Amino acid sequence: MYITITPQKLGTHFNQSSSDFVSYLEKENEDRTLENFEYFFNQTENDIKPDRVVAEIDSNTAKLKRSEPRFYSITVNPSRRELQQLSNNSEALRRYTRELMHDYVKAFNREINGRPIRVEDIKYFAKIELTRRFKGTDREVIANQPIASKIQALKDEVYRIQTGTTTGNLQALQDKIRRLEQEAPHQLNGKRIVQGMEKPGPQSHIHIIVSRKDQSNSISLSPGSKYKASEVEFNGKQIKRGFDRDYFFSQAEKTFDRLFNYERNFIEQYTSRRDFVKDTTQFYKNLLKLPNPERTAAFKLMREAGIKLPPTVPVNQVQLAYKAFNALKRGVGIAVKSSSISI
Repeated sequence: MYITITPQKLGTHFNQSSSDFVSYLEKENEDRTLENFEYFFNQTENDIKPDRVVAEIDSNTAKLKRSEPRFYSITVNPSRRELQQLSNNSEALRRYTRELMHDYVKAFNREINGRPIRVEDIKYFAKIELTRRFKGTDREVIANQPIASKIQALKDEVYRIQTGTTTGNLQALQDKIRRLEQEAPHQLNGKRIVQGMEKPGPQSHIHIIVSRKDQSNSISLSPGSKYKASEVEFNGKQIKRGFDRDYFFSQAEKTFDRLFNYERNFIEQYTSRRDFVKDTTQFYKNLLKLPNPERTAAFKLMREAGIKLPPTVPVNQVQLAYKAFNALKRGVGIAVKSSSISI
């Protein structure tokens, strides 16, 4: 489970409205018939249309400065194993989202009218996307880039010949392009993987747009707050503030496991990924302490994710070498980025 939380993009080149982001989330519907549309939903309703989402998010911004985000985007990315546990079922993902938002509000150290904040106090809309496309930062696209550059240079040469600005053997150039296409290290259905190509297998994920202000449009709730479980005096009263990110990420996994009877491996746990970033030595020690079946499964999952492991597994303190950790860290680096909050 990889979850990111991102503030609304602000500045001279970005719209103050949520309309651009909502339009982005509607992109999958462009290729669907009306009866197959994926609509937005919230805690109690389904089939919410995008114009309502924009209207409610944009009108819930009382006393916010132009420099402050009006909303935050939460992206919930179940792993392939987690989606297989759900049989990639959209209704199960909606159920999970609604439970997850209970965890979200509990991560705030805030009270409203002397009681803990509840999910009914926040304004959010969510949407399930069923597909993903390769990005320029994906390892397959990066690995194919040298071939892509050579192909583009040959295509530029073909264009110059076709437009009469130079001369050359078109057939020979096109043969070279075909050979290079076949030499690309990463292929999908016989074609070179490029940016924008749809990824195979179950790819369902959830986008959540949550208002910065609560339902009453009077209280500001920022998951980007750097304060954690602290108190501050406001209008002569002590109030709690902050957002406990570690709690939210960890609880999100526990909620999934509880709802769907999922047996989470050590390597899939947020706390393991966090320990890896903060203390690689401790991460490796914990990994080696696992019972043999679970440790074997952990290494298998890492390899399936494309993580390059050291050639040998260290077995004692002496072998917990700097070079081995660096090798592991380089491999895991991309995977762990998405487990952190993007603020």
